[in-house]
Amino acid sequence: MTTTPHPPALAGRREWTALGVLMLPLLLVSMDVSVLYFAVPEISADLEPTGTQQLWIFDIYGFVLAGLLMTMGALGDRIGRRRLLLIGAAAFGAASLAAAYAHSAEALIAARAVLGIGGATLMPSTLALVRTMFADPAQRARAIALWSGVMTGGVALGSVMSGVLVEYFWWGSVFLVNLPAMALLLALGPVLLPESRNPSPGRFDWLSVPLSMAAVLPVIYGLKEIAAEGWNVRHVVSVTVGLLFAALFVHRQRTSDSPMIPPALFRGRGFGPAVALNLLSLFAMMGSAFFTTQYIQSVLGKSALEAALWALLPSVPIGMAAPLATQLVAKGVSRAAVVAGGFTIAAGGYVLLALADARSLWLVLAACGVLACGIVMATTQIMDLAMGAAPVARAATASSLMETGAEFGGALGMAVLGSIGTAVYRHEIPGSAPAPAHETLGGALAVAERLPGRAGDALATAAREAFTSGMNAAAVAGAALLLGAAALAAITLRRVPGPGGPCTESAGRAEVVSPSGA
Repeated sequence: MTTTPHPPALAGRREWTALGVLMLPLLLVSMDVSVLYFAVPEISADLEPTGTQQLWIFDIYGFVLAGLLMTMGALGDRIGRRRLLLIGAAAFGAASLAAAYAHSAEALIAARAVLGIGGATLMPSTLALVRTMFADPAQRARAIALWSGVMTGGVALGSVMSGVLVEYFWWGSVFLVNLPAMALLLALGPVLLPESRNPSPGRFDWLSVPLSMAAVLPVIYGLKEIAAEGWNVRHVVSVTVGLLFAALFVHRQRTSDSPMIPPALFRGRGFGPAVALNLLSLFAMMGSAFFTTQYIQSVLGKSALEAALWALLPSVPIGMAAPLATQLVAKGVSRAAVVAGGFTIAAGGYVLLALADARSLWLVLAACGVLACGIVMATTQIMDLAMGAAPVARAATASSLMETGAEFGGALGMAVLGSIGTAVYRHEIPGSAPAPAHETLGGALAVAERLPGRAGDALATAAREAFTSGMNAAAVAGAALLLGAAALAAITLRRVPGPGGPCTESAGRAEVVSPSGA
């Protein structure tokens, strides 16, 4: 791999302004991962979902995103990243309107699935356009640090926004906030964003589309059900079928003349480890969020608005984590050390969460802040490494792989860690409690409100303590996972160069970039 003979051109005011425009879809797509957290009590009262439906309301958005991101990344490289971005903005806005006025749990699940389709068109385009607009490695590192901070901050802001809106409006309003932002993107995108595409993409591999979906969805569904309900032949078959389709998908990519995911992408130094580490980071991040938002609202008894305001505190230090990681690498600290250190810090957040009891507000808030800062430090360098190693002509495809891992990891984290917590909760809830109390904490509190006097108080206390025990158990598992991720980063990234190294300068020069959108 050789370096370019001249330094890459520096980005100017137009590119940095365009980056601000790109933050709009990124912020909203990441917000929609967590926007329902504080709306759960309202949704439960209005739509009366079962425990399984409640999990699907959370998970389906991430599942569909994970299944379609690779398809949309390959499509963006062919038809243009800006064009795909604007198509996705229109679809995302329409799906948000449908979700806001859903009248049943099934309708809300379906609307969230359509939102996932729209989001899958947006996410690969944003990072791919960052890659094409910022050719200078140092500028790209700063831009991706901003990208990572907005992505993580969006998850936190989504829950805060939902708490504020639910306090003053109805739960459907959490989706309506998407509409003005998408309208702004549709107005400014054609003016500020350059169009870029792969000039020689080859034919589109339609067979890989259903193969990728069939590989992702059955595996996640089966794992979630096994963790929640125990071993069952149907669930084992689901996982097995998904793994078989995954093998077929990989075989298709290795043998096709025009694969959706070119195997050559993984020859870039550090790209494969970056995909795996990114998955682990979002597994840990979203797995913790599943518990902490319910803890603040349902265990501590905070209103939606109070819970939202308290949850805002841990996001304050996140803005410093990404620039800190970038500065450390710029000053000569190895990427492996920064990423491993970030994961170790995040594991410390999980340790704090494992020590919480049913009255540990400040400890839980501290745990959330430490965990988020560590994850952002790691993911900032992981994303920059992956995008620097990928050819520019495959920027959207590379972005889609990273984001597929992130969405798969986030959905899997909520499913697996959530199911660990649910299993502990069901084990510790009194056997004499009514059946709905064994499903979810929200169900137990709803039953407790209908019971007279001390019986209701006793059930509510037992349910809150059982939920906290489940959160503690999941936190122990999360800490072990992150320590393993730190060791993996230290081993696999130890010889990967920093920004501007030999493998980040070669940029597949077959990229077409046109400010006018040609």
